[in-house]
Amino acid sequence: MGYSFRSFTKAQKIQAYVFQNKPAIRSDALFADGTGDYRIPAEPMPGDSITLKFRTAKGNVDHVYLICDGNRIEMKVGESDAAFDYYEAVLPPVKKERVEYYYEIVSGNTLCYYNKIGVQTEVNPDYNFTIMPGFKTPDWAKGAVMYQIYVDRFCNGDPSNDVLDDEYFYIGDFSRKVSDWRKYPDAMDVRCFYGGDLQGVMNKLDYLQDLGVEVLYLNPIFVSPSNHKYDIQDYDYIDPHFGRIVKDDGYVLKDGDKVNKNSTRYINRVTNKENLVASNELFRQLVEEIHRRGMKVILDGVFNHCGSFNKWLDRELIYEGQEGYEPGAYPSADSPYRSFFKFYDENAWPYNGSYDGWWGHDTLPKLNYEDSEELYNYILYIGKKWVSPPFNVDGWRLDVAADLGHSEEFNHRFWRDFRRVVKEANPNAIILAEHYGDPHNWLQGDQWDTVMNYDAFMEPITWFLTGVEKHSDEFRGDLLGNPDVLIGSLRHHMSRFHQQSLEVSMNELSNHDHSRFLTRTNRRVGRTHTLGPDAANENVNKGVLREAVVFQMTWPGAPTIYYGDEAGLCGWTDPDNRRTYPWGHEDRDLILFHRDMIKIHKENEVLKRGSLMFLHGAHKVVAYGRFNRKDKIVVILNNNYEEVSLCLDVDRLGVVNGTVMRQLILTTEESYILEPKAYSVTDNQLRISVPKISAIVLKAE
Repeated sequence: MGYSFRSFTKAQKIQAYVFQNKPAIRSDALFADGTGDYRIPAEPMPGDSITLKFRTAKGNVDHVYLICDGNRIEMKVGESDAAFDYYEAVLPPVKKERVEYYYEIVSGNTLCYYNKIGVQTEVNPDYNFTIMPGFKTPDWAKGAVMYQIYVDRFCNGDPSNDVLDDEYFYIGDFSRKVSDWRKYPDAMDVRCFYGGDLQGVMNKLDYLQDLGVEVLYLNPIFVSPSNHKYDIQDYDYIDPHFGRIVKDDGYVLKDGDKVNKNSTRYINRVTNKENLVASNELFRQLVEEIHRRGMKVILDGVFNHCGSFNKWLDRELIYEGQEGYEPGAYPSADSPYRSFFKFYDENAWPYNGSYDGWWGHDTLPKLNYEDSEELYNYILYIGKKWVSPPFNVDGWRLDVAADLGHSEEFNHRFWRDFRRVVKEANPNAIILAEHYGDPHNWLQGDQWDTVMNYDAFMEPITWFLTGVEKHSDEFRGDLLGNPDVLIGSLRHHMSRFHQQSLEVSMNELSNHDHSRFLTRTNRRVGRTHTLGPDAANENVNKGVLREAVVFQMTWPGAPTIYYGDEAGLCGWTDPDNRRTYPWGHEDRDLILFHRDMIKIHKENEVLKRGSLMFLHGAHKVVAYGRFNRKDKIVVILNNNYEEVSLCLDVDRLGVVNGTVMRQLILTTEESYILEPKAYSVTDNQLRISVPKISAIVLKAE
């Protein structure tokens, strides 16, 4: 006897539908990532078994499969809470090889996949989760608050070591001592010196510690003729102009003389071993004091190129005939350093100027590693030397790291060896590279730990909040406040990192190569030589800067402040971004805001190691959560000039009905507010009105 559905009563039809059809997959509840909540251990070693977890809405799906290196493993529910099921699977002991995986979720006839960028309808290997057994990054650097110091412009603690007028000749003019600390940098600033030094850094450690800084990143400090010191003259010694000058004999250049071998004052200052040793000793004392305070320090390593003043080349002949120094490769074909550089004319000696310069710059000779095993090994020694006793530096920031060598294959070989020697000397040292573009090939556990995070931090948030390119060279109205571009860019570029690289990535709003973020808030295109330095200060919006800092301090990675940003410093791209720290003229409210926002960051481990989920995106508005099994934080940015009202589905973070969300901070266009305010979650939603040009951080109690 058969039954006709058409003969069923309405109640029977509903009953049949309910029992024969599975509910739709709650895609908003699906979640996994590379944090310790979903991968145990988070940084596995070869030989470890790995437990992988995947979250679904409670009772919502039939099956979850782990697809790992071609194997399809059915996962089982290992635990549940009020809202979610947590499926688990255990991988057998892993080897050294890379492991790739994604998830497959099944409910009835419905099928979807989950990878690094979320729920997908199709498999996309480009976004698979990955594990590199044995790849560990320093725990101290995960979410650490860093502070970048351009030493010449930070604080003058020892006027006796200041560069003098006419001390030497460089790139078309004489060195110049700037006596007015508040003077804006010249458009051609490379040989102008304000007198900042390591003693100045030492003198301001109380300030930095009170601010909440945990790591100092120093722009180059080795002997070199420029204020930026990316043209290194001697990798073995701290520049006495930043260190100590104990022997100061000789004369500066006279009567327009441009020949540096005649500057006996400069030669004595930078080649006399007493000055060099004393400067290294001051640096050792500085590092010791930094460590005594529980802080770390990172040096800037410039290993792709050196400077034309370098003792190995000696274009300026300042080492020629000096006791203890071999002939340079520029004056002598018989120099032991001849192979350190590539010369295009082998018949041009003596004084052979045909060497290869980085991007054609004759002041930046490119180092020729492929033809010199001695150079290769010496730079490895330098990498090891400064992270070892007695200096004990905590890591390297690597300048233009992908440019080193003459092929990518050689480049990878060098950085593998560099990592090996540095980590053998100091296993907790960080290796952090300057890099533009996809860093994936260098972040496989055998080369760099991480990068300066341009693609997955500085650029997306700059476009979203200001519409201005990071050099202030372009304005894009279509990117200003565009949530799809912001979220899409962040998801894609973050997927190119392993979790342990992302958690230590250097997240900067400004630095020595780009305009100051506060200047970008004026939404103007310009440089100091086109609009003048005063224009960089005009029509800036500190409320937008505060939004950016909230984002910086609540985003995965190591938030890194460029000296003076916290004090309201403005500036176009270099050299104007290298203004002096405004001691005595600081914006105290901004400093206090940075201090309080840093405190929030440091007090909440979930902001350092927790998971991330976007909750909302609209024109000039973005909301996201940082969460783990214990804590839940919601962050909202409203960059509109009007208040917005939002209903956020915070149950996706594991926030249940009745939970009170307590306001930790609210920024405004004028200032910021720390007074707590409570919001109750009802119907799985957080209902909140967010003022114009503001950011708010809330934490579930």
